[in-house]
Amino acid sequence: MVTYAIGDIQGCYKTFSRLLKRINFDASSDKLWLAGDLINRGPKSLDILRFVKDLGDSAVPVLGNHEIYLMALHYGVMASEKPHTMHEILNAPDAHELVEWVRTWPLMRVQGLHVLVHAGLIPCWSVQQARREASAIESILQSEHLPEFLAYAYAHQDSSWHEGLQDFERQALALHAFVHMRLCIDKQRLLFGFSGEPKDAPAGSLPWFMIPGRESIDHQILFGHWSALGLRAFANCVALDSGCVWGQSLSAYRLEDGAIFVEASAES
Repeated sequence: MVTYAIGDIQGCYKTFSRLLKRINFDASSDKLWLAGDLINRGPKSLDILRFVKDLGDSAVPVLGNHEIYLMALHYGVMASEKPHTMHEILNAPDAHELVEWVRTWPLMRVQGLHVLVHAGLIPCWSVQQARREASAIESILQSEHLPEFLAYAYAHQDSSWHEGLQDFERQALALHAFVHMRLCIDKQRLLFGFSGEPKDAPAGSLPWFMIPGRESIDHQILFGHWSALGLRAFANCVALDSGCVWGQSLSAYRLEDGAIFVEASAES
């Protein structure tokens, strides 16, 4: 058995299918780690969800910001007035079944020293603490409190982590870190709203994985979310989002030996 970690697919079903052929993926024995944002912006989000769901235990996705947005739309937390690529999912006959399945996805996966997450881990978190914070959020997302929690999270994007945080305030900040974070000021303070290349980051900020003293440095963190980084391995991290939905490529990283596979975007 081998495990392949794949970056943000974002509805690029044709490219995803070609990448699976390139790596000779065998659903009977191999595993896919999917770094979140399987949907939205690309042309075939519904096809992606149905295909990955049918893979069963062979596919191991984590939640990205676009999956959180799908939940918010489906459960009426966010209004959707303009047509966009989520509508195909929301209007599908199996929409509720699919969203209920997405609700079961975790925010992170850990296998030995490998960690899969969509955006990153706050630098002051150890992997063990990150798992505790993720578990608390996952319990809410799978409960009747999902609508009120997501409404709170979309209305509050606080940026300073401290251990005194409690309840929704704590869980909303943790959620934003898991699915939105790119930059930090220091080990506790996050800076949201930037998506460009690290060299253009605001003065006084650094990518979260470059913050000195990062507590998760003892694990290899595989993440997506930041297409401007492209595919690269550094600081005991692997950035997997190589910008397929923007016409670039979709990438896979084999955990067992670090081999990298790249498929040029085939989306029209």
